[in-house]
Amino acid sequence: MNGAPTPGSDEHPHLLRRFGLLQATALNMSNMIGIGPFITIPALMSALHGPQSMLGWAVALVIALADGMIWSELGAAMPGSGGSYVYLRDGFGARTWGRLMAFLFIWQFILSGPLEIASGYIGFAQYLNYLVPGLTSGDGFSLQGKLVVVVVGLLSILMLYRQITSIGKITVSLWIGTLLTVGVVIATGAAHFNPKVAFDFPPGAFDFSIGYLFGLGAAARWGVYDYLGYYDVCYIGDEVRDPGRVIPRSIITSLIAVALIYVGVNFAIIGIVPWREFVPAGDPPPPVVSWMMERIYGSNVASIFTVMILWTAFGSVFALLLGYSRIPFAAARDGYFFKPFARLHPRKNFPHVSLVVIGLLAIVCSFLPLMTVIDALLTTRILVQFIGQIGAVLLLRRTAPDMKRPFRIWFYPLPAIVALVGWIFLFSTAGPRTILYGISMLLLGIICFLVWSWRTRRWPFGPVTE
Repeated sequence: MNGAPTPGSDEHPHLLRRFGLLQATALNMSNMIGIGPFITIPALMSALHGPQSMLGWAVALVIALADGMIWSELGAAMPGSGGSYVYLRDGFGARTWGRLMAFLFIWQFILSGPLEIASGYIGFAQYLNYLVPGLTSGDGFSLQGKLVVVVVGLLSILMLYRQITSIGKITVSLWIGTLLTVGVVIATGAAHFNPKVAFDFPPGAFDFSIGYLFGLGAAARWGVYDYLGYYDVCYIGDEVRDPGRVIPRSIITSLIAVALIYVGVNFAIIGIVPWREFVPAGDPPPPVVSWMMERIYGSNVASIFTVMILWTAFGSVFALLLGYSRIPFAAARDGYFFKPFARLHPRKNFPHVSLVVIGLLAIVCSFLPLMTVIDALLTTRILVQFIGQIGAVLLLRRTAPDMKRPFRIWFYPLPAIVALVGWIFLFSTAGPRTILYGISMLLLGIICFLVWSWRTRRWPFGPVTE
């Protein structure tokens, strides 16, 4: 023995490539399904006041499939921790415009990431309220509800405070519970589906006016929220085994599987519970899936099923926090964020500082209204992350034609064009206040970047070479 430190020892903590295709697909699907379809159906139906709102869900699917191609090419070609941070930095030039885009991504993520996790905590408390009434009210959470959110948030941090090897096993276990939950919903819907209830269209359901267009945009935003997470594996690229194959396959598989699941879940709900009973939706929306099970099987079975939904909700926030905790870590490791976030646990090899900070911010954000949370996270994310990545993939095709690309976008550049049009549509129909919020956050981020660059004498106020 020469006394040299071995990989994974205290002297050389590093990320371990342990996530295979099964674990990666489980991670994405747990994130995507989670609590989303169980809390968004009331809001989705409220967007156009009737089952025609499902058109918004279809629009969301088209956008997600097109965008999934972009993530697949970028993730397979540049499999590093941080996902979008790496793609934007390298796509726009790491020493020039890429510095700005990477900074803006971290800037918006510090808010949008915890907001997305917080939506899962809100949904958890919403369904727990079915079992323990009094946790929520018309204007948010009671003191007991806030305590529940804090406990669930801290438990998520605690379960992720470990090495990636055991996390893969936990992820698959939570995924199995998620599939079982949605399977029960779909089976119940298929056995008791009432087309007269599901397709009870109101007068003027398809007038295609300007108001209808804005309502369709609102429904599509709720639909996109349901699909968020098809790319979660990209955030832990340094921990994925054979990333050139695993990342694109897990993204495409997750999108197709979840799309089929959502068809069954959504129609199961609106085919049993009349949409007029939960439209317009409150904030937080009612536990409509528990109502559905109670109507068919009674309150005892509905209570058991609600526990299954709680399992699914926890699986979602677990997957989100796992992926999102790697983003500030990657940025800090490269000098784009505060240095403490680059620290790895000396024995368990995971970014413990980043995990704790993102987890605590998510707990704080969960005290906001659900509809505010979802609108804010999508608005801040569209301009920099989703539209920015389209620019990154187009630029890399021109500036780095010889880059190794294990996966190439099918029918390029059509999916990029579809995704760009889709994201612009979602943003432009968000309403003046939301649009102003998104633009203001972007401008404030640019100002902060310029101040930071000026103080550190880096591009654009210093030499390009570093």
